[in-house]
Amino acid sequence: MNRIITIGREFGSGGRELGKRLSDLLGCAYYDKEIIEEIAKRTQLAESYVQQIVEQRTGVFFPITIGRTLHHVHHTVGTDYMLKQYTSVYTEQANVLREMAEKSDCIIVGRCADYILKSHKPLRIFVYADMDSKIERCKLKAEKDENLTDTQLRKKIIKINKNRAKYYEYYTGKKWGDRSNYDLCVNTSAVSVKECAEALAHMLEQR
Repeated sequence: MNRIITIGREFGSGGRELGKRLSDLLGCAYYDKEIIEEIAKRTQLAESYVQQIVEQRTGVFFPITIGRTLHHVHHTVGTDYMLKQYTSVYTEQANVLREMAEKSDCIIVGRCADYILKSHKPLRIFVYADMDSKIERCKLKAEKDENLTDTQLRKKIIKINKNRAKYYEYYTGKKWGDRSNYDLCVNTSAVSVKECAEALAHMLEQR
């Protein structure tokens, strides 16, 4: 069985960077935005719309879960159409993740991968940090024309993390960020992501 590492992360914690650095150090595949591209191709939906769904930014969200009971929703032509799209996106997401896991050793960021790939027994990592660290990291990674204040960044971080928590809970029935759902929780507040990745890679190579 291939070595699979899944990374759940708070926005601004450096989880994506950690995953990329780990993949370079361990010499394994890294999947993040590639997942969205593949889902869009299979569902024939725009990448931006697929991204909206997986980041729960559409304003309407249906608690659909593979293997769980579908909650009751009031059906109209509009809701039926949206429900079909949400179902299609999550189903293809699960298919894509399983195919990636079966192809080779890999690191997968987000997308409920820890839950979807549980039969592959992945190393499940959750990355978090204190708010001040997340704000500073967002500033460093910001586009040149993005000039958000600390207050605005704080609100953005809280909103994105709340959406990630809702998405994870709807599809898995588990609490996002709960340490009992992960094998390793990493606090990047007091260390650089580069140092953290090097330490983790060393630990994994010794296993």
